[in-house]
Amino acid sequence: MIGSKKAQLTQRNEFTMDGKLTSYAKQLRKNATDAERVLWQAVRSRQVLNCKFRRQVVFGRYIVDFVCLDAKLIIELDGGQHAEQVLYDEQRTVYLESLGYQVIRFWNNDVLQQLDVVLEKVRLVLIAGLECPHPSPLPGGEGNR
Repeated sequence: MIGSKKAQLTQRNEFTMDGKLTSYAKQLRKNATDAERVLWQAVRSRQVLNCKFRRQVVFGRYIVDFVCLDAKLIIELDGGQHAEQVLYDEQRTVYLESLGYQVIRFWNNDVLQQLDVVLEKVRLVLIAGLECPHPSPLPGGEGNR
């Protein structure tokens, strides 16, 4: 399926192969499922906590459904076929997590029937990931007054 070229790290922490996977990702964007279209309309253009999402992005030998590079969050939508490929999905998640990304999964039906619940879960994960402790104590004990 994928040629023998090694993956190369690009500027955006995105991995690309020999172009075949990138072309396939572009095709997936054009032929999105109903659930992918609905979620994309809800997260595109920084609509969720001003976070920029991209869709159908290549990471190594995988294509992820949605990713926010700044928050290092990947959202995967699963249809009925995923019940039969649990091991593949687990291996994929382990790989993506090894790159420092958090992966959350939703069933297509949940996106189509409970979008507000899905978006709230995304918001909560983003908020948890975006909360950064102050890098060092305030100078001169300013925080103790």
